[in-house]
Amino acid sequence: MRKKIAVFASGNGSNLQAIIDYMAKKDIGADIDMVFSDNIRSMALKRAGNHGIKTFCKSPKESANRQEYDKGIVMILKEQKIDLVVLAGYMLILGREIIKEYPDRIINIHPAILPCFKGMHSIRDAYSKGVKVTGVTVHFVDEDMDNGPIIAQVPVFVDQSDTLDSLEEKIHSVEHKLYPRVVEQYCAGLIKVKGSKVFIKDSQI
Repeated sequence: MRKKIAVFASGNGSNLQAIIDYMAKKDIGADIDMVFSDNIRSMALKRAGNHGIKTFCKSPKESANRQEYDKGIVMILKEQKIDLVVLAGYMLILGREIIKEYPDRIINIHPAILPCFKGMHSIRDAYSKGVKVTGVTVHFVDEDMDNGPIIAQVPVFVDQSDTLDSLEEKIHSVEHKLYPRVVEQYCAGLIKVKGSKVFIKDSQI
């Protein structure tokens, strides 16, 4: 049975587009069933619409409290029979209600080698620190920010000639290659979680 994917995005949606493009070239046994955003102006919603993907948008301000907001999202995911939630530049920290309903079925991509440089400004923070190596991490989501079992990491080397903009471009380029492959491996049933560790069978990531 084909798996159903929900992509959550708040902004530009370039990782969403990378996954769409990858799946257009290769059948991974899954489909992006829906895109959810907390931001009505998100470019990700337009990208989804351009490819005929259902979209849902709801701001936390529309709910009485965060728990009600999260329960509403869970209801949408269940109605759509979602198997995997893919966070792609989703700027809200997921609430406990969602994480409890989808254990080991929510993944996120972070533009740094976790556990270093957590948070929204990780590329800037790594650049400002003067590190020689940063990178990209894909991980399962738990109740702590930028935490959870690590699925894959790819280093990005920082050259002396790099500017913040050029480093961002290098990291995003890696993201766009790595994330679709992780999604593919998950949908193929090759990714397993045991405690805090992730094991990938026949890994080509």
